[in-house]
Amino acid sequence: MRDSIVFHRLVGSLRVGAPLALLLVLASCTSTSPRFRSGEDPDAADEVRNAGTIKNEVMREDDKKVDVPRVRKKLEQKHVGPVVDDTSPGLNRDRLLLDVISYLGAPYKYGGTSRKGIDCSGFTSHVYSTGADVALPRSTREQYRVGKKVGRDQLRFGDLVFFNTTGKTPSHVGIYIEDDLFAHASVSDGVTFSSLESAYYKKRFVGARRVAP
Repeated sequence: MRDSIVFHRLVGSLRVGAPLALLLVLASCTSTSPRFRSGEDPDAADEVRNAGTIKNEVMREDDKKVDVPRVRKKLEQKHVGPVVDDTSPGLNRDRLLLDVISYLGAPYKYGGTSRKGIDCSGFTSHVYSTGADVALPRSTREQYRVGKKVGRDQLRFGDLVFFNTTGKTPSHVGIYIEDDLFAHASVSDGVTFSSLESAYYKKRFVGARRVAP
């Protein structure tokens, strides 16, 4: 009853010419809406907003452009066992690598969680879930808090590598492979391989984490 009285009073105020009241109602509705839908990474939203700038910077500064088909072929032909010296302890390299390769070429999609479209933290969380039975948090910043910190010169296959691509630390994440290469969902190229030694990623690298099953 009380809500009904308030509603009719509001309608009455609008009838006598109070457009400001309507604006206030609309503002209150939008302010209570969630900023991000469930399953999305808020850090990825910044990458989408800065997609044009990021793409231009990568094109201008990526002096270590990776031949993805060649690298993929090399990795597929390279037979390794479940545990090798350059793999993070507890991870099965073959299983994780197979899942990484299966995502190659998938387009970037903010909030995406499948091969039809996926963002950077969605990619890492799905690969770890299906390839290592590890449940990672959904956002880049949360993933930056799991496992243990490892140095740039201590990287092993499967380590998570993080970057500052939007002015916030961290805002982008990928999975280290080998030979300074990492797999990630790029805003401009989708799921691909990039080099940690490229000018763009080298100066934006902010750290790495080792996550054991």
